[in-house]
Amino acid sequence: MQNELLDHIHFVLVGTTHPGNIGATARALKTMGLRRLDLVATSVFPSAEATARASGADDLLAAAGRHESLAEALSGCGLVLATSGRSRNIDWPVYAPEEAMALVLRQAEEGADVAIVFGRESSGLSNAELDLCHGMIRIPTDPEFKSLNLAAAAQILSYELRRQYLRQSPAGLPPEDRVPPAEVAHMDRFYAELQTCLAEIGYFDPEQPRLLMRRLKRLFNRSRMDLNEYNIMMGIIRAARKAAARKD
Repeated sequence: MQNELLDHIHFVLVGTTHPGNIGATARALKTMGLRRLDLVATSVFPSAEATARASGADDLLAAAGRHESLAEALSGCGLVLATSGRSRNIDWPVYAPEEAMALVLRQAEEGADVAIVFGRESSGLSNAELDLCHGMIRIPTDPEFKSLNLAAAAQILSYELRRQYLRQSPAGLPPEDRVPPAEVAHMDRFYAELQTCLAEIGYFDPEQPRLLMRRLKRLFNRSRMDLNEYNIMMGIIRAARKAAARKD
């Protein structure tokens, strides 16, 4: 696999509590030719156990990104997919591994950074962390026993990624006139401005927020706006706020 393509694909571990899982995940990635590993809020690293379980993939551990929050780790990413075996109250895109990895490859070939996010061993990702993602990957485990080890899940997805890559020729980087996707940082600004606007026009009550903003985030995350669309939406919000101010 080409280094240029690999550098766009990040495997992100959030709140991992067992250092052996970090090392085993690094080993899983390296066997499939991947090398970008990011760690979020991990207090058990560096660790001799992680290095031992990496079994020669300690270069991935040494180069791993360290982040205080998931938002920080996702800075610059145009596509973010979470992994989870649990059902959620709000519907949003759920992909099988083969669908998800096909999407990951397409985005990476177009020059976008992509993150595949794994949550805590015991509790997975919080709703706030899921709000940063565009969709969910669900590995079809036996419904009677859904518990899948973190490194095993990473191995399944990295294998599927490599299998699909070897089956097709990369399309290369996007043409110069292609509009890049809005990054996570753009979307954070958009949601903050949208919430402020909705409050100013009386549609959103900060004292009783319910699930409005979460549902709107899922709605816009499904659309995966590009930068032109982002700028259009930000312009609409600014115009709506000015109009509301004039009426006051």
